[in-house]
Amino acid sequence: MLDRILRTVAEHAQIAAGDAVGVAVSGGADSVCLLHALADLRTALGIARLHVLHLNHGLRGADSDADADFVARLAESMNLDCVVERANLQDPGGTNLEQAAREARIDFFRRAMADSGLQRIATAHTRDDQAETVLYRLMRGSGTAGLSGIRPVTRDGRIRPLLDCGRTEVEEFLRSRGLIWREDRSNADRRFARNRIRHELLPLLERDYSPAIREILAATAMIARDEEAWWEERTEEVFALTGKKKLTSVLFRTDELSRHPAALVRRLLRRAFAEVKGDLRSIDLPHVERVRALIHQTEGHGRVQIPGLDIMRSFEWLRVAAPRVETRLQGDYCFPVDLTLRETARFPLASTGGCMLLETRALVHTSPEGAYNEIVDELDLAKLQPGPVELRNWHPGDEIELPGRPSVKIKQLFQQHRIPLWDRHTWPVLESGGTIVWSREFGVSAQVARTDSTRSVLRVREQGRTE
Repeated sequence: MLDRILRTVAEHAQIAAGDAVGVAVSGGADSVCLLHALADLRTALGIARLHVLHLNHGLRGADSDADADFVARLAESMNLDCVVERANLQDPGGTNLEQAAREARIDFFRRAMADSGLQRIATAHTRDDQAETVLYRLMRGSGTAGLSGIRPVTRDGRIRPLLDCGRTEVEEFLRSRGLIWREDRSNADRRFARNRIRHELLPLLERDYSPAIREILAATAMIARDEEAWWEERTEEVFALTGKKKLTSVLFRTDELSRHPAALVRRLLRRAFAEVKGDLRSIDLPHVERVRALIHQTEGHGRVQIPGLDIMRSFEWLRVAAPRVETRLQGDYCFPVDLTLRETARFPLASTGGCMLLETRALVHTSPEGAYNEIVDELDLAKLQPGPVELRNWHPGDEIELPGRPSVKIKQLFQQHRIPLWDRHTWPVLESGGTIVWSREFGVSAQVARTDSTRSVLRVREQGRTE
């Protein structure tokens, strides 16, 4: 078994010479085995320091406290540094208790790495754990990403040196050395799905279908993991080209997505979900397929809400964003504009993370170059109506008279220019004397358009727009 651990560590580059390694020890057979195995292999692996870590979840009363005492004494007997902490999981705030415990462990490991100068955290997942995980995810409808199971190395530095060893081998290793461990009675509680898989389903499959079912499931995880490694690289390449990361969202063009195979689109969507939400918890295949259906619908607009995400389709754009409870009034803004300003005035637009820049200036020539373009618009100051000038967001009913055409509602321009629904409410316009004289993208109204006789202008441009 020690030789197999050495191969696993080497194959997946789990430990580099000189690493300080934290070992997560619960007190159970697997973690006690892991600690002793790494202690035996310390010189061969070039481990600079082993550090025992134990998080007491406090869910089993006196038994949990006894586990913590056992681990502390074990570390002391091996002359190893040890950190024992207690988590407060009595009220996980409506979260699934198992998930809350997992998050507490990850947080504990993260802090331990920083506080104790550790490069790796070793956890005692075995081949049996891998088989149970694959079977559990298969029954939940996971794709190949889920079937990859438990990874040998995670991005945050957790490693699984026992992943190619079975639980039976672990116990034989311990008994051969006369080592003791603690039994967690909750592992036999059939109310938990994973325990039913461990004690009922896997033994049934092993007995009636395939004696090698655990090895087969572990091999499936290995194959799926290798497939996913290739897909992840390809997905990142395409995501960088097609996914437009904004302030609080990710945008795709539906026509671009439609040109890709379904397998790649699913991965691009999951990549966007993780970018916005931070994880993929509670996101299953049916959620992804609902969003794929939104991409292929013929209508211009649609909406799908899935756990932790709000996905909207508007014209050829698909937006992946976090759910927001926002009234129209919350998105409103209105800034008075001082036409006597001599320096550039900045007006922040919270909705985009950018700002509007306004300035007045005299013209020394009358060339129309640059008067109507994406970078800067110029309004004839002398033509502005008496009264206040305001930079505000678009309101339903707003109209603008553009050069060479009659007055038109800005909502109609939104339709003509295919402006997505989510951009409209915070769309900036300039109002002078109760009349809209400028609008983002649509430009300057005919009433205040600059001409050859214009001598001074109000210049308008937008900077740092990310939405």
